[in-house]
Amino acid sequence: MAAASRVRVFIDGEAGTTGLQIRERLERLASTIEVVSIDPARRKDAAARGNVMQTVDAVVLCLPDEAAMEAVAIADGLGSQSPKIIDASTAHRVAPGWVYGFAELDVHQADAIRGAARVANPGCYPTGAIALIRPLIDVGILARDMPITVNAVSGYSGGGRSMIEAYEAGQAPLFELYGLGLDHKHIPELMAFAGLTRRPIFVPSVGNFAQGMLVSIPLHLETLQGKPTASDIEAALRLHYASTARVRVMPAQSRLEPQALNGGDDLELFVCANPVHDQAVMIARLDNLGKGAAGAAVQNLQLMLGLA
Repeated sequence: MAAASRVRVFIDGEAGTTGLQIRERLERLASTIEVVSIDPARRKDAAARGNVMQTVDAVVLCLPDEAAMEAVAIADGLGSQSPKIIDASTAHRVAPGWVYGFAELDVHQADAIRGAARVANPGCYPTGAIALIRPLIDVGILARDMPITVNAVSGYSGGGRSMIEAYEAGQAPLFELYGLGLDHKHIPELMAFAGLTRRPIFVPSVGNFAQGMLVSIPLHLETLQGKPTASDIEAALRLHYASTARVRVMPAQSRLEPQALNGGDDLELFVCANPVHDQAVMIARLDNLGKGAAGAAVQNLQLMLGLA
């Protein structure tokens, strides 16, 4: 196992978009974390991966869902030598025995991650939506069965392999709605960790840029419990995130663009409103490859390994 000075981490799938971003972040932590790699020719060899897993403290899975489940089975077969696991796929986000890796979810979540052997990294879209919805449900402004619409735009790196390939080939449209069957795979985790009992309408989209994300939720204020003002909503968000370093509640804006946080691991929240019409829109801004993926994975890794 790891020497006392450094912990050892294996990124299973380090050549992918998220894996590369995680490795880049871990290189900045080289004094405390050693990244262990596998021979690329053996990256799909179960025995070789198992051999690496039993020599490290933690594994980060940057794999498709089915491959992530296979990797967990390999790790589980190691018994007492099984490492801690962070899964960046959607395979285990609502699975029993897995801790959800959004450390700012509530005041207890960071400690739950610290004590976990298995952590499911959140999706990028749910990170923004849950960050906006959960605090309002916790204080009773939003009812759990409230009809909610979540609109979001991401750079192409948040849209899946085929969209990424089209963007990199210069063949992607300037803007594209998708998931219009209203059955996006992120909805179960969004409901579970936002605290919703009514299925939200979720409409994702991609713009013709590499990364960056805006998640927006419109509200008719008079339909909410207690008929709150936009200031009440902003105050609830500020209270919820008062002790966190990576989530910030920002002043309302008249325009927002999605790429302002690219390269970082922070999340910004906005409440923009028109009091005359009693309407508001809540907006989350993040780098879908930062707080929406690699940044969250490294944050969780540091918590699990006692480095934060």
